[in-house]
Amino acid sequence: MSRFLILLLSALSLLLIPLIAMAFSEEVNWTALDFGVMGGLLTVLALVTEFIIRKTTSSSRRIGLIALACVGFLVVWIELAVGIF
Repeated sequence: MSRFLILLLSALSLLLIPLIAMAFSEEVNWTALDFGVMGGLLTVLALVTEFIIRKTTSSSRRIGLIALACVGFLVVWIELAVGIF
């Protein structure tokens, strides 16, 4: 199984968390658009992660760039959720 497929399956499995939470709580109310946007964000993060892994050779640089990509993902996610800017 390719590394990119594993990254995509991991991203999609994260979408199960709000789906299951919606079954048990009225406080979680995601629409199809919410799942689509989050799926897109996670797919972009998986693509960026795969690109970083393929193009960098230094493990410390690789970890730093992936951490930076994750921080960027979190900033976009928080902005979409509550509007920090």
